[in-house]
Amino acid sequence: MELLGADPSARAEIAERMRAAEHAGDDATHAIFHQLNSSFITPFDREDIYTLAGSLDDIMDFMEEAVDLVVLYQIDQLPKGVEQQIEVLHRAAELTAEAMPNLRTMDNLTEYWIEVNRLENQADQIHRKLLAHLFNGKYDAIEVLKLKQIVDVLEEAADAFEHVANTVETIAVKES
Repeated sequence: MELLGADPSARAEIAERMRAAEHAGDDATHAIFHQLNSSFITPFDREDIYTLAGSLDDIMDFMEEAVDLVVLYQIDQLPKGVEQQIEVLHRAAELTAEAMPNLRTMDNLTEYWIEVNRLENQADQIHRKLLAHLFNGKYDAIEVLKLKQIVDVLEEAADAFEHVANTVETIAVKES
């Protein structure tokens, strides 16, 4: 969200912080995989843990990619509607962060995956409206290509949040 209100000259520093967060996420994912590979007993299905960790990593990858593209493409102003897309992602991130500790007890997770799925549907609608806006003839072709790639990556991030929520649902069902 910080990127939206930032002066274009400050975006490179924001992208660097995002890159550092993505690398920290990679390190956490590798640590999880290492621990899984060296553990005989896991708290729930080993494959589900791999899927969950990988999906969380995908979210970070997509978010970092979107921020990096804004900087690399030297986008001065993102189209109207991107802020809605980012708000949906922000809410999905909050819900996901709140839900992860509940995997210990499997309590209060149903509302999480229902809400993230609702948010992903909302993200789909926003994405389609953004595409329609980009193709309305007000942008030159190169600008459309750049902006489309950014909004597509943000949509992939929304899909990745849904994949995490679906994995959490699978785990909860198996453990109940």
